[in-house]
Amino acid sequence: MEINRRQRPETAEKADFILPAFSKYKLENVPDIYFIPKHDLPIVRAHFIVNNGSRFDPLGMKGLSNLLSMCIDEGAGKLDSLQLSDAFDILGANFSVTANSDVTMLKLQTLSDKFDAAFNLFKDVILSPNLNEKDFLREKRKIATRLIQLEDDPDYLANSAFEFLVYEKNNPYAYQTIGTKEGIKDISVENVRDFYQNNFLRGNSAILIVGNIPEDILLKQIDEFSRTLKSSSNDHFAQVPPTILKQKLFIINKKDSVQTEIRTGHISSKRNEKDYYAKNLLNIILGGQFSSRINLNLREKNGYTYGARSGFTYNKEASYFGVSTSVGIDKTTDSLREIFFELKKINEGVTEEETGFAKSSVIKRYPSNFETFGHIAANYSNKIIYELPDNYFDLYAVKINNVTLNEINIQASKSINVDNATTVLVGDAEKLDKQINGDEFGEKIFIEFDELFS
Repeated sequence: MEINRRQRPETAEKADFILPAFSKYKLENVPDIYFIPKHDLPIVRAHFIVNNGSRFDPLGMKGLSNLLSMCIDEGAGKLDSLQLSDAFDILGANFSVTANSDVTMLKLQTLSDKFDAAFNLFKDVILSPNLNEKDFLREKRKIATRLIQLEDDPDYLANSAFEFLVYEKNNPYAYQTIGTKEGIKDISVENVRDFYQNNFLRGNSAILIVGNIPEDILLKQIDEFSRTLKSSSNDHFAQVPPTILKQKLFIINKKDSVQTEIRTGHISSKRNEKDYYAKNLLNIILGGQFSSRINLNLREKNGYTYGARSGFTYNKEASYFGVSTSVGIDKTTDSLREIFFELKKINEGVTEEETGFAKSSVIKRYPSNFETFGHIAANYSNKIIYELPDNYFDLYAVKINNVTLNEINIQASKSINVDNATTVLVGDAEKLDKQINGDEFGEKIFIEFDELFS
């Protein structure tokens, strides 16, 4: 059959999208348990989430939580590292551990009929990790080597320096999860073991299960485990409000670099505040997608970069707005002018057309966030971490659709503030110094990357 491609296909009827239901079990002094049934495949996915991110790293030991996350699966119970890995592989189970600024998360995905055996291994990692010195030293060397390698990565240098300078050194979020060279150097295996006992085991935690398993069998399996792991608060985070800064421009030298990494932005409101929906739509218009103002300006109109983006980066207790891109070093000043132009212009507001397009983009792609077991687990994990309401996902599309143009324009003037912008450039300092005259982008300060964390 010949298709007439000049004729637009008829629009399909609106597809129904039903969010996965979840049950929540809140028992006294034990981790919260979340269960989301999903029966289309014989798979179960488990996330164990514990308040043990890098914001809990002690002073002088930045990177401790990440090092624990790397050591905790290097053998557990009677199994050494290789035996534990083989045991998961024999069951066809995928297992991983990650740490970020707020939490450590252990993830398991397995076939339904292998869940009992795989979950027993999962529990051993959580409750009985070996944490022996040989494995600790190996993982510590990996991190030390990686930190040296990252010093040659302009993208890492720019991100790390920007977050440090935006949050400021007394804020735990100022430091990258991987830690610092000096911090890692002084960490011992005893520090890791103590941190495991005092922070990991005693931290507020949650168990999230997504998959094809009867609810009564699941609860029986995790009941004893959850009661063994009594939950208490270790959330000793003390928010350190950053100083409101005037514009500053920091230049980090990367000699002979032909490109400049650009980061600019400032502190913003947190994830669970009411302005989130309007800010989300605002950022899509400004720099959150390919057709955004910033990307169309720097990439399509001027050809300065392959891509430029903006975004609100959320941690549990603090957040920031930032713009990031990489440009040819000779176009650094022109690019900064265009970025600042767009940030100032957005203060004047957005249009109905832009708002409608942004809403359509968010709502139409929303169901794709729940396609797989991993998608569902990741989204509900964020709900737990950011302490979002139980009906958050049910109301998300409705709340996005109900945001008014006026609300977005209020955020355009409230949430984007060029006058407080901290800008970081990573590139050849000599060339940048000659190119950027005066204080057009704020007070110009030259710094060495290592000096930031000393």
